[in-house]
Formats: sequence, C-alpha cells, structure tokens
Amino acid sequence: MILADKIIKLRKQSGWSQEELAEKMNISRQSVSKWESTNSIPDLNKIIMLAEIFDVTTDFLLKDEYETFDGITESKEPSVTQITLEQALKYVENKIEVSNLVTKGVLFCLCSVVPLFFFLAMAETNRLNLPDDMAAGLGVLAILIMVSIGVSFFIKINQYESDLATIDNESFELAYGVHSVVQEKQHKFRPTYNLRLSIAIFLFTVSFVPLMFANMFFEGSDITFMMLIVLMLIIATGIYILIPVSARYDAYNNILIDSSVTKTSKRAKRAEKLAAFYWPLLTAIFLGWSLWTMDWGVTWIIWPVGAVLFAALVGLMELFDKEEP
Repeated sequence: MILADKIIKLRKQSGWSQEELAEKMNISRQSVSKWESTNSIPDLNKIIMLAEIFDVTTDFLLKDEYETFDGITESKEPSVTQITLEQALKYVENKIEVSNLVTKGVLFCLCSVVPLFFFLAMAETNRLNLPDDMAAGLGVLAILIMVSIGVSFFIKINQYESDLATIDNESFELAYGVHSVVQEKQHKFRPTYNLRLSIAIFLFTVSFVPLMFANMFFEGSDITFMMLIVLMLIIATGIYILIPVSARYDAYNNILIDSSVTKTSKRAKRAEKLAAFYWPLLTAIFLGWSLWTMDWGVTWIIWPVGAVLFAALVGLMELFDKEEP
C-alpha cells in the first residue's frame, strides 16, 4: 500500500475530512488533496507530523510493504461518501423544491379560514343573501377542502427523501473545490436572505395593525372579518417570503458544516415534518373551538398566535440541536 492510500485510509478511519486534516497540520486543503492523489508527497517533517496525528509509526507510512497497523482499528469509521459539486448543487435544488411544497401546504392551511371570514362578512351585510348558518357551513367546507390540499403538498415531500439522504443523514466529505464554491454562493446569497428575513419579520409584526385600526375607527363585525382576511394574507405573504430563502440558506449550511460527522437530525427536515403535523392539528383545534362556541369573531385569534408559535417551535428545535453533544 502506497503512502497516498495510507493517508486516505487513516484520515477516513479517523473520521476527518481533507480540510480537517489540513487544519490539524496547519497546511492548505489543496496540499492534502495532492498527497492523496499522488501529485506530491509530504516532506520529512510532515511525515513525522502525520505519524503523530494518526498514532502510527513513520515506518508504516514510508514502507509500502506495511499494510496493517495497531494505532486505529479498522472498524472505527464507516466509508465516507464524497460529494461532488454537481451533487451539492442538486441537493440545494431539491431543498428548494421541498421548501416550495412546504410553503404551499402551509399557505393552504393558513388561508383556509379566509373563505369562512368572507362568507361571514357577507352574511353580516346581507350582500349575498346568505344566512349565518349557511355562511358558516360554506366556510367550514372550504376549510376542509383547502386543508386537504395543503396536506397533499406535505405528503409529496417524501419523494425527495432519498435524494436528500446522503447529505442529511449520512457521513460525507466534499470533493476538492466544492467547499469554496458553495461558500461563495452562500456569501452572495446572504444579503438576499437577510433582506427577505427582515421583510418577513416586519410583515409578521404589523399584521395585526389593520385589524386594530379597523376596530378603533369602524363598527360592525363585517369590517372585523374583512380585516381578519387582511391579517391572514399578510402573515401568508411573510411565510411565502421566508420559507424558500431559509431553505436555500440552510441547504448551504448543511453542505458546509462538519461533513464527516453523521447528521441524524436537521432543523429544516424537522420543520418540514412539524409543519405537516402542526397546521392540520391547528385547523382541527380552530374548527372544534369555533363550532363549540360559535364565536367566530373570537376564535380567529388562534391563527396569528399559531403562526408565531410555529416559528418558536422551530427555533426551540434548533436550540436543542445545538445543545446535543
């Protein structure tokens, strides 16, 4: 076994990427890549340093007839998949596709109450000659239909799991040059991410303002219902802006983080699964509460509160991930 093969084998069994080994030796990643591809060989000082880092003898590194060693067991680290630039960019594209499905599902669930508020407003003003019971019935039917459509988008996420599994769930290392390209893309995307994140937060913050002013200067439940529609649409706009850019930025982070460590959980992946469970559950709670009390002018509050709670839950999951050893 030649020196290049030994370096590759020792590095992978130690669970290190080329970049990590380069950092330990205070050299460039390109130098490690050249050693492993037999384009160059380390000098004597580097050989000694490699022996100390891998806990092997210099004889083992320098003599081709030495095939085994006692420093590290063969079964310490499984084989590591190498991710090419094409695979990394495809992963980002798939993450964006998944985020689009999540966005559509969330928007359908969130906006499912808009027809209900509209019909109730029309019933209050007698513009469509709708009695209150019929308006409520049509609204509930619209909720069930739109939530069903939203859930169908969440189910479609499963088709991307196999394509995302290598980076999301398995150990991997980046091929030469991939890290710098992805890092550059993330750097260029960061201003867009920060801008849209700021806009989304602003929309969430001011979403209640139209309702507040309507209640201050106007009377009538029909105005309240129409302002509730405006509130829901503002929140939906914020979600539409936020989720796709967050997915792209998280995809870059997933590629650039310590890639040699197996990742059994990711914030974005958990958020997608949480959304598929959370929004239908929130809809069920809203319907149950509203139909029990028949006080639709009060039960609407569950939606803005639920939207903020969803963001808090995603942030809480991220906090737990950071605390994991």
